[in-house]
Amino acid sequence: MSSPFSAAPPPSPPAPPACADATIDVAPGRQVGVRVYGKKPKAKTGTAPAAALPLVVHFHGGAFVSGDLDNGGTVATLLQGAGALVVSVAYPLAPFPEPLETGYAVLQWAFKHRTRLAGAGAPVYLAGEEAGGNLAAGVGLMARDQSHPPIAGQILLSPMLDPCVGTPSVRAATGEATACKWSMGWTKFLGCTRDAEHPYAVPAAAQRLAGLPPTLVLVGSDDPMRDEALAYAARLEAAGQPVTRHIFNQAAQWPEALLQQGAGHCPCAPEVQAQLRQFFEATRCRPPL
Repeated sequence: MSSPFSAAPPPSPPAPPACADATIDVAPGRQVGVRVYGKKPKAKTGTAPAAALPLVVHFHGGAFVSGDLDNGGTVATLLQGAGALVVSVAYPLAPFPEPLETGYAVLQWAFKHRTRLAGAGAPVYLAGEEAGGNLAAGVGLMARDQSHPPIAGQILLSPMLDPCVGTPSVRAATGEATACKWSMGWTKFLGCTRDAEHPYAVPAAAQRLAGLPPTLVLVGSDDPMRDEALAYAARLEAAGQPVTRHIFNQAAQWPEALLQQGAGHCPCAPEVQAQLRQFFEATRCRPPL
């Protein structure tokens, strides 16, 4: 006898993140492509305004030689899932300083439009993975030196910070290989020798780290970028800056997994989002108008 009840349909796959591509004007005659993840919260009729979201300006990875907004989708989706409104930047793959100047221009644009994007009083953050982590740190230094805009925090995931490419964690990851994509990336990014002395190009070598926002550093235990990221965290702490660091013991294939399309490819995704939520909660504040 057949059952009067139909079989339950299979569960639907998770919905893709809400995102939209746009081209923004950051200066007269200058446009930058961005991908915006999330939407401004809406208050219910007759209630107080909804709380603002953290507004994150995000930079994808790619060792300075590749990568695009699609490769930034994993980290941007994790940031959105942790409660943020994310503006991911299609920065030019060009030698320093053009990527930094583009990133800073987008940061200024995001701060100017923060109420429309994420709600009144939205705190503004910087974030990036691998080469994008270097750009996030460099743009953070630029914002400090310009005294604008105020940054609530910076999030560096496996940041690519050391142009010498000689830390034990990098050597362990590359083994006996004669080619190294990070070395080639630094060669392209640093157009001349003097660029390696500039703190915006190599934040890890900056002589002055005071005045930077709280920093969250996330790395994997077998991450090639682990040693340089933790060394930068230690320098920030020595300069009196608040730093939170976390090492993921099961984060296989970092930072490559961070550059895959879709957060499902990222090991430790729930653990990453937990760290992001805690950081937002600890650092969000109403920036000065």
